[in-house]
Amino acid sequence: MANARRAVAPAVTAVIAAVVARAVYTALTRSVPGGAARWVRTNHRGEPVTLLEGPAAALAGAAAAAAPGIPARSRAALVAAATGAAAFGGYDDIAGSGDRRGFRGHLGALAHGEVTTGAVKIGGIGATGVAAAALNGGPAVDVVLNAALIAGSANLLNLFDLRPGRALKVALVAGIPLGIGSLVRPPGSRPAGSHRSAVSAGAAGAAAVIGAGAALLPADLGEQAMLGDAGANALGAVLGTAAAAGQSRRARIAMLAGITGLTAASEVVSFTKVIQRTPPLHWLDMLGRRPAHAAHPGPGPGSASRGAGSADGGTGPASRHASVPRAATFAVPAQPGPYVAAGEDSESDAVAEPRLP
Repeated sequence: MANARRAVAPAVTAVIAAVVARAVYTALTRSVPGGAARWVRTNHRGEPVTLLEGPAAALAGAAAAAAPGIPARSRAALVAAATGAAAFGGYDDIAGSGDRRGFRGHLGALAHGEVTTGAVKIGGIGATGVAAAALNGGPAVDVVLNAALIAGSANLLNLFDLRPGRALKVALVAGIPLGIGSLVRPPGSRPAGSHRSAVSAGAAGAAAVIGAGAALLPADLGEQAMLGDAGANALGAVLGTAAAAGQSRRARIAMLAGITGLTAASEVVSFTKVIQRTPPLHWLDMLGRRPAHAAHPGPGPGSASRGAGSADGGTGPASRHASVPRAATFAVPAQPGPYVAAGEDSESDAVAEPRLP
């Protein structure tokens, strides 16, 4: 009964986040700031897509701060994580060229005196993680751990934004157990240095991501919109902040180790290829998506068609192959035969993806 009562606030938060996500996305697609061409990119099918899902996801993630019963510091941490990650991710979305990919590409360019938008984003999201962790509070060791967890989560989720719905599915798969775990943990096992009510901040953050993901998933799967760096970085940062607020130090260390391992692996292994070769992952990845050979269903109300996701595995603009935005030709038919991915993991160039049933 006690756990059921504690679940009410996160449930309300999820609903608020879903409403915010849909309302902002609808408003942006009806009145596109700066013109549609600024937000249009080309997806893995060679079709135009809109990045406007990203700002909607970021604002919905920040809605976690509206949850009742969480400390002011935790509210500030959730807002800082969502808005900071979205701002730097959005900068890379709009201003980035995609010539450099991954940490190696951007840091390598920096070593030669070239400051890429991806390098700015790496530093900015790192600073966002530090700010959110400091606001969350706790001993110095927890602040350092949480900063790395928040920044790492922001980058990792962006690594999955390569196909319709993939990043949002990962966010939902991660957010549901994270939220439940934050609710059922006994008070005596709360994170070091946190207030008892700060555990509910973990549930609130996870709930906001779940609500935003559920609301935006149909447009994402329907290839009408994509998260881009702004949306994927923001939702990932909120998940990291939720973990920082609601999980034990041991659990957070384990999470950070997993994030670090996957991020390192992305520099040498294609996540898309691994998913395609693993039947359960491939089934989940294709769930709700239109088949590779299916014709495009046409543009949604006031929006472009959907993208495959971030082109450079978390540190570049939404698409490397969008040199000529096609704002006025959203309903582009799918090309026959195998199609080429315009977005791929950070270590790889565009690759051919075979027809899928």
